Amino acid sequence: MKFIKTEIPEVVIIEPRLFKDDRGYFYEAFSQEKFDENIGQTTFIQDNESKSTYGVVRGLHYQLPPFAQAKLVRVLQGNILDFAVDIRKGSPTFGKHISVELSSDNKKQLFVPRGFAHGFVVLSETAEVAYKIDNKYSPEHEASIKFDDKTLGLDLKIDSKDIIMSAKDIVAPSFEEAITFEY
Repeated sequence: MKFIKTEIPEVVIIEPRLFKDDRGYFYEAFSQEKFDENIGQTTFIQDNESKSTYGVVRGLHYQLPPFAQAKLVRVLQGNILDFAVDIRKGSPTFGKHISVELSSDNKKQLFVPRGFAHGFVVLSETAEVAYKIDNKYSPEHEASIKFDDKTLGLDLKIDSKDIIMSAKDIVAPSFEEAITFEY
């Protein structure tokens, strides 16, 4: 298992070691010990899963303290372009983002720490996404940012006419209007 620091060092790409033969493949998807050694101690308390069709955009979502969440995201079927946006005011990377393609073929995972907004766009016909979280969901503390905010400049890699969003995500505030974290 390789832990790859990105341009935003707290956001980490995890590449598994895949063992293939004529029967199929095997890989270790998660090891608490290796995770703690390479990223830091994080106790995940819940696993979530979603299924979406091509063009679905989920996010950019986050929760405010004391219910902020770290996430470990992977794709079980299909492929997505996954985003982590630094919303920690005062951080040297405030307003910057990381994007990485996660797929059932490449088996990569993305660690999104607390203080980051997270979202993805589905690039395949369908995609099943699984992610671990380290804090419980609190509707009173949920927040979001518009995916197409010009300040962020996220490239979704699909035509805007193909984008499908929830009503809640369509009316999300801009990055400037969003509530951010103190670094």
